[in-house]
Amino acid sequence: MYKEVLSSIDGVEIYPIFSLLVFFSFFVVLSVWFFSADGDKLRRLANLPLDQGGQEIGHE
Repeated sequence: MYKEVLSSIDGVEIYPIFSLLVFFSFFVVLSVWFFSADGDKLRRLANLPLDQGGQEIGHE
């Protein structure tokens, strides 16, 4: 059933190529950001889930 539906769509072969390009560009951008980020900022982001000094959400 899926083969018949997909084969009836014109230009369906572009979708896997497009999704690969989106994934690859996201991976490259994230890698560039990670390797160019400041070490202190990354440490702050790593400790963010463990930080007790923040405001509690959902409690009054």
